[in-house]
Amino acid sequence: MILLVGGTSETAPLARALLDSGHRVLVSLATETELELPEDPVLTVRRGRLDKSGFKDLIQRHSIDRVVDASHPFAGILRRELTEVCSALGIERIRFERSAFDPGPGVEVLENHEAAARSATSRGKPVLLTTGSRCLRPYVVEARRRGVELYARVLPGAETLQACRAAGLRDERIEFARGPFTVAQNREILRRWDIGVLVAKNGGVASGLAERMEAARREGVPVVLVRRPDPESGAANGVEELCRRIAVDSRVSLPSRSPL
Repeated sequence: MILLVGGTSETAPLARALLDSGHRVLVSLATETELELPEDPVLTVRRGRLDKSGFKDLIQRHSIDRVVDASHPFAGILRRELTEVCSALGIERIRFERSAFDPGPGVEVLENHEAAARSATSRGKPVLLTTGSRCLRPYVVEARRRGVELYARVLPGAETLQACRAAGLRDERIEFARGPFTVAQNREILRRWDIGVLVAKNGGVASGLAERMEAARREGVPVVLVRRPDPESGAANGVEELCRRIAVDSRVSLPSRSPL
């Protein structure tokens, strides 16, 4: 059985491709996000965040012999822990990287959320965050310090609401919505809250970043972009490449097992 660790828009087509290749698939999703996964008797879906111990138990309990890591480019802790577990158990792991997005000239690209928060709030205008619910705190701190209005568009769900409240973001300044969003929809939210700065993560082509940036361009709103982590060396960059890799790697002997 293949364990597909996902949660991004690529998860559903990856699951379908693996099923079509004759594999049994267990999809592991960290959040409540609903994905249009195929209905198939050999497809199993589980939800909830896992740490190293949780991944180890999951892999052993379901006799996983191969892992496809299609987690979000910014999910660094998850990726590191999953890599360590696979290495220790002698389980083959293939990283799937979504296509990169080139923001082009004129976009401020910063290394982390702390730097992005300082830059976005320094302009004294309302800020819209489209960075997810797990990295809100630096923006809330800087917005309060500078007296700047802060808004966020995040995925719906109890876990997301809890994260927003824990970070100190007011309920009336949260938009709960699930993409993909059109340019027109992005322009509407920018106009509704009179947004002066848009903050986003460079999550790749499939993240809907192009539509957000085009909306910001048309509305004359500057964009602060958090730089995407460097892609993992040797990662698969497409569904066909991934399936070829799995077919080839299945004939390669795996490393000896070692204790965690």
